[in-house]
Amino acid sequence: MRTAYSVETVRAAERELMARSPEGALMQRAAAGLAAACADVLGRVYGSRVVLLVGSGDNGGDALYAGARLARRGAGVRAVLLAPGRAHAGGLAALRRAGGSVVSDAGGAVGLVEQADLVVDGIVGIGGKGGLREAAVPLAEAARRGRGVVVAVDLPSGVDADTGEVRGAAVRADVTVTFGAYKPGLLIDPGREYAGVVRFVDIGLEGRAGGSPRAEALQHADVARLLPVPGAESDKYRRGVVGIAAGSARYPGAAVLAVGGALRGGAGAVRYVGPAGGAVLARYPETLVSERGPARAGRVQAWVVGPGAGDDAATVGEVLAADVPVLIDADGLRLAEVGAVRGRGLRGVPTLMTPHAGEAAALLGVEREEVESGRLAAARELAARYEAAVLLKGSTTVVAEAGGGGAVRVNPTGTPWLATAGSGDVLSGLGGSLLAAGLSAVDAGSVAAYLHGLAGRFAAEGAPVAAEDVAGRIAEAWRSVVGAGV
Repeated sequence: MRTAYSVETVRAAERELMARSPEGALMQRAAAGLAAACADVLGRVYGSRVVLLVGSGDNGGDALYAGARLARRGAGVRAVLLAPGRAHAGGLAALRRAGGSVVSDAGGAVGLVEQADLVVDGIVGIGGKGGLREAAVPLAEAARRGRGVVVAVDLPSGVDADTGEVRGAAVRADVTVTFGAYKPGLLIDPGREYAGVVRFVDIGLEGRAGGSPRAEALQHADVARLLPVPGAESDKYRRGVVGIAAGSARYPGAAVLAVGGALRGGAGAVRYVGPAGGAVLARYPETLVSERGPARAGRVQAWVVGPGAGDDAATVGEVLAADVPVLIDADGLRLAEVGAVRGRGLRGVPTLMTPHAGEAAALLGVEREEVESGRLAAARELAARYEAAVLLKGSTTVVAEAGGGGAVRVNPTGTPWLATAGSGDVLSGLGGSLLAAGLSAVDAGSVAAYLHGLAGRFAAEGAPVAAEDVAGRIAEAWRSVVGAGV
């Protein structure tokens, strides 16, 4: 599992380690890792043109020392100093000894940046807040349109390390080399998009970050450990039964897609309640269809409510009154009363809400753009307001635990092609099935998002994809995870 820590926690761990290490040892470790990554990107170091964008802090020092290492291997290295009087003295001296040169006029360096084979972003470190300062903006723009690869030191300058927010201009990196610990801003959009490929360099902090992680991302092995596996004595009821209360005369397809996701999610059986029973049976004859409403449909271990439900508030209320885990999606989010959802959480009955950014914005009473630019904060606030786990769908899907505390799970799988009608209905059915199989709300949401993202990749393969195609590849995603976890 990838765990990401706050700037405060990382800084405390660095101070503790520096107190036990020779002076400058941490910076040299970071610079060595950065130089190695830059060399890998360049392929041929000798004769290459490297431009360092150097700010006033240790981030700039890392860039200068790495530049010195590249210069010793024959690269032509030039450092553009954005704060000439405050550049890291040791790093600057090392660069000059290695044959590198310095450009103090940042305004005249745009052409150098555009023609470089490699641009190293050492402008601002992980403590930076807000966008780039005015003098750095032309250089960041030149790096973006230039011919060279852009490598960010620890974090792209202008990205908030703790949240992934980008409030103003920022460097867009092709590769980010991060030191000691992952930062949330590298895992969560929009920061994740600016980071490019993230390479991790161990500088000795492992095990020293004493604080709790702020974010975490499951990997194949983590998901494999969470997947429900039937035993020799299992039957369809012991494996869990998930109820789907979804669809309407206007949106029968939502019910079909939710059932399709649920059937592939590990539960032993799927019960459907709603007006789309005929459409559901025509596509999935193994479904147990009831016309008597959720309370009299028969035994279930979890409910999914809301996809395509229209204005059926009565069914949403009936499902929320059940003492089993409930996943609320789509129209159900709009129809669910805050008090009813919070009451479930306070009674210890798990609830998982799965809004996209627009739905989350409506629930929070803010603009969609505010949710998209601050996904971590939005998910936590919803989880606290509703006392429910929240899976916030989008370019980065995040899952917050009920109450908003603890580490937020960040989903590392997916493809932009998943932004298609009905994809969320498949996800809700899949998540509900995992709830019925016994996973916690956070685990069910995290595993569902992971498998759904993989299935989307497999289905798309670089081309448009339909929601039913995604549902059809869930088994393949499941097998790929289990195979990797063996």
